[in-house]
Amino acid sequence: MSAGGTFTVLRARAGDAAGIARVHVAAWRSAYAGILPDTYLTKLSERAVMGQWAYLLRAQGAFSVFVAKERRGNVVGYGSCDLARRNPLGYEGEIQTLYVHDDFRQIGLGRALMAEMARHLRARDCASLLVWVLRDNPSRWFYAALGGKPVAEETISVAGSKLPQVAYGWPDISALLEKSASPRDL
Repeated sequence: MSAGGTFTVLRARAGDAAGIARVHVAAWRSAYAGILPDTYLTKLSERAVMGQWAYLLRAQGAFSVFVAKERRGNVVGYGSCDLARRNPLGYEGEIQTLYVHDDFRQIGLGRALMAEMARHLRARDCASLLVWVLRDNPSRWFYAALGGKPVAEETISVAGSKLPQVAYGWPDISALLEKSASPRDL
């Protein structure tokens, strides 16, 4: 894959499961190297992940998945959102996943996916949203650059490891939409 050119962001369909799985495995191996155990990352299987995404895409209802596709139609990024899974902080919507293939980073795909998910959540009457990100994830700066403020921290278990994660919040979804519309690449 090569970066550049145009891309589109649209609601994912069942046929996108294989593309989402490719991005998922590649992005996890890149983003979580040194954070999650190497044995876990090397055992990630596109086939198994594709099965999980195929199931989720068939079940899409309130849980919504969006994909970024490059001009040839290949999935190069994806994100998912829904109403907040738990709401002790009062945020109504939640970005649950956001991953962009390394070859397509820094060209605005993440920003475009965030904007589409924020618009979708706003259309579902969410006025605010948050995203949880592993504290040691080097891409967490992206959420701060979009105006997200750290609002909570907790420890979760992933692949047998206890890891701290941080919630970035936008009390006003409109502020995220303004920032994500910026022509500056993040």
